[in-house]
Amino acid sequence: MLATLIPLFDENMAVSSYSIFVQKDNFLLNPSFMGSGRFDGATRVEGLEIVDSIGMETLSGDKDVFVEINNVSIFSNVDEQCGEPHSSIVFLIDDTVAPVKDYVDRLKELKSKGYKLAIQKLPIEKFEPYREILSLMDYILLNHKKIKIEVAKVYFGKVYPNIKLCAVNVETQEEFDRLKADGGYTLYEGSFFRKPRKTEDTEVAPLKVNYIELLNVVNDSDFDLSDAAKVIGRDTALVISLLEMVNRMTVNKGISSVAHAASMLGQKELKRWINTAVTKELCADRPSEITRLSMLRAKFAENLAQVFEMPMQANELFLMGLFSVLDVILDKPIDEALKMVKVSKDIEDALIKGSGNFAPVMDFVVQYENAFWQEVSRIMVLSEIDMDAVYNAYIASLRWYRDLFSN
Repeated sequence: MLATLIPLFDENMAVSSYSIFVQKDNFLLNPSFMGSGRFDGATRVEGLEIVDSIGMETLSGDKDVFVEINNVSIFSNVDEQCGEPHSSIVFLIDDTVAPVKDYVDRLKELKSKGYKLAIQKLPIEKFEPYREILSLMDYILLNHKKIKIEVAKVYFGKVYPNIKLCAVNVETQEEFDRLKADGGYTLYEGSFFRKPRKTEDTEVAPLKVNYIELLNVVNDSDFDLSDAAKVIGRDTALVISLLEMVNRMTVNKGISSVAHAASMLGQKELKRWINTAVTKELCADRPSEITRLSMLRAKFAENLAQVFEMPMQANELFLMGLFSVLDVILDKPIDEALKMVKVSKDIEDALIKGSGNFAPVMDFVVQYENAFWQEVSRIMVLSEIDMDAVYNAYIASLRWYRDLFSN
């Protein structure tokens, strides 16, 4: 099984909830899955299996999770599969759930149990036939490119005043800004948050320059601990974070100086901490999901090192994932952003040109996080990659991220 999370944002670009997308089998290895075999185990809701086995805290923190449910699994005993509060689960249906009595009654039952409901991929011409189902929905996901929001606001506001409109396939920051200004949508989903804004101002804020200098110090081939300590000492947040972490890790309490803390960690651990802590600070003026994206890409890429037969390059793969959103952090094209930091040619080639030794890993990470399962399956077949190894690598990155920010 494969699973990934895709965020939905509010108008302030804060994550409101996540959609969990699941691929239960590699249909390129199992063609029957594309036919009648796709209903094997259909009485189980795969998304709920993931939620139950991993837990909401690891998956989404305190955010709701949208879980796809099809026209067969909708009749399964979801209460047995769901160990989390019903109010945290949003069942996501499409137009395969027809506007007939059996489905309507089942949706009413789920609603009465405290679950929320959402519908996606519903063509405009089906809005009227689906009146009874739409009246039960908490959310409707709309392709904003195919909807006139001025008309939609009037229609849904009058007929379904309790339904929240969600714009999907929002590709750029400019599109998000326009949709937000037009009003009508409550949530937004798409790749827009992963793209830099178009801006005339190319000057990097002084604080970020300090962080970049620190990254360059520790990513030098043989950096000096005292040099790193000096740069860390310029930023109060980093100093506090470093001292707290080292005091937690060591038996010898009372470490009070940056230089002492740096020496206690040593080069390898200090480098790892700085790369993650500094990236978090660099993202401070960006949506929190950018920090999460950067960290998850880094750990997922590192965890895939063994899968892609690159165990000796795990640390560099971590750095590649971490810096893959540097263009968003600095509002610069990725080639300009990477000129400001010291990275290997393999990382540069992968992030700028999409070529070189690391490019297949980066491409796989991006395809996976977007739930492009057909391409993920193709890569796994060609590279003879085990599905369970990929799933475990992703889940391990979610748990690592949870633990990273739990203290």
